[in-house]
Amino acid sequence: MRWEDFRRSDNIEDRRDGGGGGGGGFGMPGGRGGLGIGTVVVLGLIGYALGIDPRLLIGGAEILTGGGPSQQMPVDRQSAPRKTGAPSDEAGQFVAAVLGDTEDRWSEIFRKSNQNYRAPRLVLFRGVTEQGCGGVAQAAMGPFYCPADQRIYIDTSFFRQLEERFRGCSGKACQFAQAYVLAHEVGHHVQNLIGILPKVQQMQRGLDRREANQLQVKVELQADCFAGVWAHHAEAKWKFIEPGDVAAAMQTAAAIGDDMLQKRSQGRVVPDSFTHGSSEQRQRWFSTGLKNGTVSSCNTFSAERL
Repeated sequence: MRWEDFRRSDNIEDRRDGGGGGGGGFGMPGGRGGLGIGTVVVLGLIGYALGIDPRLLIGGAEILTGGGPSQQMPVDRQSAPRKTGAPSDEAGQFVAAVLGDTEDRWSEIFRKSNQNYRAPRLVLFRGVTEQGCGGVAQAAMGPFYCPADQRIYIDTSFFRQLEERFRGCSGKACQFAQAYVLAHEVGHHVQNLIGILPKVQQMQRGLDRREANQLQVKVELQADCFAGVWAHHAEAKWKFIEPGDVAAAMQTAAAIGDDMLQKRSQGRVVPDSFTHGSSEQRQRWFSTGLKNGTVSSCNTFSAERL
């Protein structure tokens, strides 16, 4: 993936130690970046690998450890640096570049419909930080989007965890897969701007868990498709996709499908508990967006085949 020509976004709040990140790559400083995606898989917390803060879309006060707010890690609000703008380290530069290009491409798409695109802010953190949807963001939650404050929360150690746990790619070859993760979260912001998330949240009130899960799967698969839409337009602009990039993204989508995560964590698949879609669905909907490049092609809510 060639991302060096992408514009760097300034819509970044860097709360990592020191505010600017240390060293290059996507490493975990001192080897400690929270529980990580591996622990998520072990615990069987299927819905939290990627996506919207799950407490918003599916009711209840459950958090990652399976309990209530009292089990959340404490966060020291006074010690969290709030440096803004594009960070200077390699991980921060990559995130700023991908975010910047999503801003440019989605702005172009919105303008074609005579609408203005309002970019989200992205929060980089290590381990734990406060967030606008209640409680705190933790590394174990993976990247997620909070509609309440229109921020994307990412502990960049997630990218290293993605490489180490699923072994779909490594080093530079994994960057397009990492960009897919970021673009998926931006896809949730797009859903928020066009009114999909508020409608889904309203529809989920009063539904049982199975029905609420079914709606969330449609939300997540549409965000996968929107990630593909971004990649389609970015490729038309930059020709940035290199051989093996799409395959790496497909491997990532497959690795974080609900069926794959359930097989790894509990040895069996329970479709009624899906919150993000199967491996096949996640790959197919990302591919749909990548091929067609249109918002209309991503209508998971009326699709005959989800």
